[in-house]
Parts: sequence; C-alpha cells; structure tokens
Amino acid sequence: MKKLLVVIASVAVLSGAYVYSFGLPPAIAALVSSDAPSDAGAATVARGGGGRRNSATTVVLAPLEQRSYELVLRTIGTATAQHSVDVLASEAGTVAEMLMAANSNVEAGDVLLKLDDRSQQLALEIAEAERDQAQTTVNRYEALKASGNLTVTNVSLTEAEIALRLAEANVGLARIALEDRVIRAPIAGQLGLSDIQVGDFISINTPIVSIDDSSTIVAEFEVPERSVDLLEIGKPVLIGTPTYTGRVFEGAVTGFDTQLDAVTRSATGRAEIDNTQGLLLSGMTFNVRMVDETAPLPVVPSTAITWDRTGAGIWVSDERRATRHAVTIRFREGDWVWIETDVPLGSEVVVEGAAKLRDGATVTSATDAKGRS
Repeated sequence: MKKLLVVIASVAVLSGAYVYSFGLPPAIAALVSSDAPSDAGAATVARGGGGRRNSATTVVLAPLEQRSYELVLRTIGTATAQHSVDVLASEAGTVAEMLMAANSNVEAGDVLLKLDDRSQQLALEIAEAERDQAQTTVNRYEALKASGNLTVTNVSLTEAEIALRLAEANVGLARIALEDRVIRAPIAGQLGLSDIQVGDFISINTPIVSIDDSSTIVAEFEVPERSVDLLEIGKPVLIGTPTYTGRVFEGAVTGFDTQLDAVTRSATGRAEIDNTQGLLLSGMTFNVRMVDETAPLPVVPSTAITWDRTGAGIWVSDERRATRHAVTIRFREGDWVWIETDVPLGSEVVVEGAAKLRDGATVTSATDAKGRS
C-alpha cells in the first residue's frame, strides 16, 4: 500500500508540472470548460489551456551581418636551392691540381680541378703530326695533278683527301680527351665541401663537389585536399624558419601537382623565395603560411546555431514572431560561424535563447525587457 501511495503521488506531481508548463491538453480543457461556469472556464483556458504558451520568450537579438573569412593554411616545407648540381668525374685519373675552395663562389666554366693529362698531350701531338703528314700528301698530289703529271690519278687524290679528313677527326678526338682531364663548374653558385686532394686517384662518376645556386630558394610543401584551392601560380606565400624566429620571408607559388597523392590526399606545391642576402640554406625546414580572403558571407555567433533532424538552422524574429531558417555552415573560428542562408542581411537573429523557441513563438528582446523593468 505504501508503494502505491508513492506512485500515485509521483504521478500527481508530474501531472501538475506538465499542466503548469504546457497547460491542459485541449480535450481535457474543453471538458473542464463545459462543466465549469463561464468565468471560471475562461480563467482555466487562459491559465492552463495555453496561457504560458502565448507569453513572450525573452531572447537576445542581433542584426545579421556579413564579412569575409580569412582562410589560413599552415604547413611544413623543405628548402632546396633553385639550381643544385653534384659534380662527378667524367674520366678516371690522378688529381694533378686543385683550384677550388669550400664555400667559394664560382661561375659556369671555372676550372675546379685538373687530372694528370700527359698521355692525352702525347696523343694530341701524334694526331696533329698525322694530320700534317696527310695535309702534305694532299698538297703534293694536287700540285702534280695541276702540272699535268699523269702519275696522280683522281683515285689517288681522293684517297689522300679522305686520309686527311680522318687525321683531322683524330685531332679533334685527342683534343676532347685532353679537355676532359679538366673538370669545370657546370653552373654558377657556391661550392660545398670536397674530400678530393691532389694526388688522389678518382674513378669515373666519383663525386667531386656540390654547387648550389641559392640566390633563389625553392620551398616544397604539402597542401591537404580541403585547401588545394589556395594553390595558384603567383599566389603569395609567407615563410618562417626556426633559424630566424620572428622573421617572415615572402615568396610566390611557382607550381603544384595536378593530382592528389593517393595515400596522403594532398598535393605538393612549390614556391620561390628571393635569397640574394644568402640567409637561407638548402635543406632548411620552413613553416609555410598561405592566406586567402573569401567573398563576404553572413556571420553569426555560434550560440545562434541550433540543430534538428534537418540540420543546422537559425531563428529569426519577424514582427516578434520566431521562424527557423535552415543554414549551411561554411567556416568556424572561435565564437563565430560563417554561413550560407536565404535570410536577408539586417534581419534580427536570435543569438541567445534560441534553444527554447518553437515556430511562431512570440519573442521579445532582452534589451526591451530590461528597459521596461
């Protein structure tokens, strides 16, 4: 019996709370009004049949404004010199002379080192001697033939001319072989470190030294799929490096991948940074920042956004009546949300108190309510 009384009391309390909050259900309100005196019935309907429903809800209103959103991409990049070459030995031999110093600047064509070339010098002399002999033969045959000497036939003269051409070709080959004993800088730039010393024997493709033209630095960085629209030729890029904390270097996008990586879902971008001061080195790690500003979009405080089964929406006060409008969220930052909506700019948007509203509810501004009080 005691448990039954507790259950009955609980039901009574819940029923009273429901009636106080939402009023009597229409069917019960009609039944009560038919049995009670007309004055009492009117009072009941006013109090329980929807009196609280017709009372205005106090909310905070603000006009719908628009402003641009600043898209900021932050990523990590790696620096490389715009032109970089690893000089390799094209011939094997003993180093006879070194003409390069670490970190010195060279121009294209400058001599870096010389290999022992005594054999090539002799080969050139032999080739030149054979050429001179062939030339003498051709000259003699031509003179005899011009004088009417019948001992020199056209065939003999042709063979002598061919021998001369072969001798001249051999001279050219000997000169190339001699020139190959000198290793020159293929580009202008700054030399790196080298372990080669005079007297060392080097083989073909032995690394000699690296040359970096770092007057312009190229930064390579990854851009995630959601931000690939920031990649545009000529777009400004802001570069920072832990070496120079607080200093920003400016560059511009010079190229990017036209396809996303299947694993990382990102595209590689490249930007060039002027480095005429020589502060940046190849291999440095960069903090890359790209900034873009969108066209103006409606913006509301995050407290104005409500959710239901249809998605996100905002409440708008139109002549003190609340109506809900669906919105598409574009961006979020801090306490602000940029949206797409058909609500006209300047409309009064409920920015606080939206959670307790229903369609058609009467609303009053908290500012007006404070003024009346």
